[in-house]
Amino acid sequence: MTEKGDIVWITGASSGIGRALALRMAREGYRVAVSARRAEELDKLKMEAEQTGSEIRPVPLDTTKPDEVTAGVAEIESEMGPIAIAVLCAGTYEAVLAHELTAARARPVFELNFMGTMNCLEALIPNMIARGHGRIAAVASLAGYFGLPTSAIYGASKAAIINMAEALQPDLAKHGVTIQIVNPGFVKTPLTDKNEFPMPFLMDVEDAADAFCKGLHSNRFEITFPRRFSLLLRLVQMLPYRLSLALTGKTLPKDKHPSITPGVSPS
Repeated sequence: MTEKGDIVWITGASSGIGRALALRMAREGYRVAVSARRAEELDKLKMEAEQTGSEIRPVPLDTTKPDEVTAGVAEIESEMGPIAIAVLCAGTYEAVLAHELTAARARPVFELNFMGTMNCLEALIPNMIARGHGRIAAVASLAGYFGLPTSAIYGASKAAIINMAEALQPDLAKHGVTIQIVNPGFVKTPLTDKNEFPMPFLMDVEDAADAFCKGLHSNRFEITFPRRFSLLLRLVQMLPYRLSLALTGKTLPKDKHPSITPGVSPS
């Protein structure tokens, strides 16, 4: 288990869950480094932490760029110390219906959500294995449990993270390294503010950060919140497809299907 004073690195910390978690862990006495592409937002986060008597170190970088990730991890470990906990929050969301689905729209989502996580793992795992300890929390989503309407791209990228973490866990455990998967439901953030559909069990970001932090203090492989939504989607997973797909089909946005001429791509 980690201890107060350990180094925590959080990506995707400029907003949402990553930002709230950074402030929470800094208040708890962890030494927190934060990364995101928007350096100005990280500076605001640093100043907010200072107002509460805690400290956060900004390390701006783009997780889709392996060289920046490698340099950022090296900077943190040389100037602050070994990273004990890495929380990989950087991600984005793209809602698409079938007639809107294109490879061009999928590529940047996978590049950030999946390959960005992969770049961080590549930089972190060798160091943690060499030290014989460390904790990595990779943020996926409850949308990775089952294909949900409008989430064909986003959900697939998060399902890939879940699968990767499951595959890595037994191997990393042999080396003393803990990997956890974090599957949030709907949390009120700038990303979910764009949604135009009902969001069941919508959770306040501070409550989500509390649940996240508690999970990091545990040895559970999966950290999930809100609990009721997680159980609901697990139930959907267990149903025969004729029932589960009928249920998820009821969540399709209404009046969002323009007529499409066969062979003609939508603009």
